[in-house]
Amino acid sequence: MNIVLHEPEIPSNTGNIGRTCVATGSVLHLIEPLGFRLNEKEIKRAGMDYWEHLDVRRYDDYHDFCEKNPDVRMWYATTKAKKTYADADFRPDDFIMFGKESAGIPEEILIAHEEMCIRIPMLSEIRSLNLSNSVAIVLYEALRQQGFSDMQCGGELHRLKWAAPVEQNSKI
Repeated sequence: MNIVLHEPEIPSNTGNIGRTCVATGSVLHLIEPLGFRLNEKEIKRAGMDYWEHLDVRRYDDYHDFCEKNPDVRMWYATTKAKKTYADADFRPDDFIMFGKESAGIPEEILIAHEEMCIRIPMLSEIRSLNLSNSVAIVLYEALRQQGFSDMQCGGELHRLKWAAPVEQNSKI
């Protein structure tokens, strides 16, 4: 999967999103201008020691991004969409764009791609969710639709052992 951040402003959000991308094997695409420098401590702190493993690509602007990624299948996450992320049929190489924290994706981009716009349902009293939370919600739905391909879906405890599964008696 590919996560696209259009002009992100808050370094800790981008750091958290970078860590999520590493955990899921996703590529992070950053469209400038950024509201921070990529070497800031806040990004490294939020991304922890995973940032060095991140496949991150930068673009001068939206036009540069489109030129370097022609014919990609892009979903646009916005609070203004008519359908939800659960209505999307995600594919393994899809791109999911999220806008900057203060304003979202520019409406000129959204209007040109209305059928690919998706939203996260929420109560009307709230304007939006945190950007890194939004990315995690939508990305994990996309991965769920693909059966979490190549991802670890179980694990061992550090000190103790999980109980053996209890077999169900099929006799009634």
